[in-house]
Amino acid sequence: MNVMERIRAEVEAHPIVLFMKGTPQHPMCGFSARACRALDACAADYHVVNVLADPEVRASLPKFSDWPTFPQLFIHGELIGGCDIVLELHASGELQRIATEARRG
Repeated sequence: MNVMERIRAEVEAHPIVLFMKGTPQHPMCGFSARACRALDACAADYHVVNVLADPEVRASLPKFSDWPTFPQLFIHGELIGGCDIVLELHASGELQRIATEARRG
């Protein structure tokens, strides 16, 4: 499976996927840390891909998503955006609604 197929498989296998630098327990950048805190505040059940652990994914994800920076949040296979968008969705209450719906299936 090539790297683009691996990325697609991750995005399709989980309702909420966060591609980030590090892990929720040990984020390696402030933007990733803030995105995790917003998701955690909504009790979101999300899957994490640490792009620092896989250089191929880190190099290819911006081409896959057409989004240049990390973190990147995907919900139901669709790119939502990066840290700023996650924080805006959290502030508006929309992230809570999305997380609740994703838990229901």
